[in-house]
Amino acid sequence: MPKNKTPRFYFSLRSPYSWLAYQDMTAHHPDLVERLEWVPFFEPDLLSARLLTAQGGRFPYSEMSREKNRYVLQDIGRITKSRGIEVTWPVDRDPVWEVPHLGYLIAARHGRGHDYIAAVYRARFGEGRDICDRSTMEAIGAELGIDPRELACASDVPELREEGIRILLDICKDGVFGVPFLVHGFTRFWGLDRLDAFVEHLRTQAVPAASVPEPATSVGLGRSTDDGHAGGCG
Repeated sequence: MPKNKTPRFYFSLRSPYSWLAYQDMTAHHPDLVERLEWVPFFEPDLLSARLLTAQGGRFPYSEMSREKNRYVLQDIGRITKSRGIEVTWPVDRDPVWEVPHLGYLIAARHGRGHDYIAAVYRARFGEGRDICDRSTMEAIGAELGIDPRELACASDVPELREEGIRILLDICKDGVFGVPFLVHGFTRFWGLDRLDAFVEHLRTQAVPAASVPEPATSVGLGRSTDDGHAGGCG
């Protein structure tokens, strides 16, 4: 496993736990937000999976049981109710997760990475929209002042596909099996329930600001990459 000097926050635009962790980090620890390397976590489609395998990677994938799916829905319902948040569950039909997650790379290059994450989470969990639908991405692009087609078609760009494969290889190297997943050096934290511990770790370690710029998260919970539960999900 690599020893990363810059702390990484692996987030998924699909995961409700990642959505809530992102809200907590940006609302309660804004001083740390720019110190992190924000890395999108996404399940590869057939093309990405083939390219990943060709480079010796193996995505840590496992099927979520129907029972666990129901539990996650119930758990997120409890959490959002306690926070006074209303969630509108999306319906994912044949999702291609490269569409929103490689779109993040475009937004980050325009200096709008965090605005994009917030907008996509709002579309997905606030409005119940399909974030793998390119028309949704186009609308978000227009909202952020980014060329809608550039954003919506990110997954069609070979250079961005290659960058996506590099991210998937980092996911494999860092042992990321679910999200949110937080990494600093050899220290790892998984799940919404571990966010406070991660923040405390960073503060006690006096982590310096990142030396790199911001790079360049039926119901959509049918697949996941974790078998336990610590406020984390695929």
